[in-house]
Amino acid sequence: MLSKESIRELQQSWLPHVTDSGLDRVIDLLAKGSPMLIHGSFTRATPMGCLATHIAWNHPQTTHLTLDAGVTWLNRVAGLNPATSSVIREWDRCAGADFEIRADLLAVLKEHRQARADRSDDAPSCNRINRVAQVLAEN
Repeated sequence: MLSKESIRELQQSWLPHVTDSGLDRVIDLLAKGSPMLIHGSFTRATPMGCLATHIAWNHPQTTHLTLDAGVTWLNRVAGLNPATSSVIREWDRCAGADFEIRADLLAVLKEHRQARADRSDDAPSCNRINRVAQVLAEN
């Protein structure tokens, strides 16, 4: 079972900084049980990486990086120490054998993706061209 500490870290430090494409990528890899999603190191050989690395490869600030992408994303974008991240420690500890942690992580990520979709559906659409034309017409 994914610890409360890891869930809190995911929600507070990881998910606010994960791009939609990074979220989709990790969800896809977890759902498939892909061998491209590794444990015990950030990167083995491109395209094999841990959770943070796959997220980093799909983030505009770290997409250009290869071997140190996950470490850099955790440190510079998410503001975490990669060595003390509870998510990374728990991920490495389970080493793919703990299907409960994998399932819990997948559930948290899917729930967050759905919440993002719900928020974007609720956001009022704005036609910028019409808005600019209105502003110009008023002046």
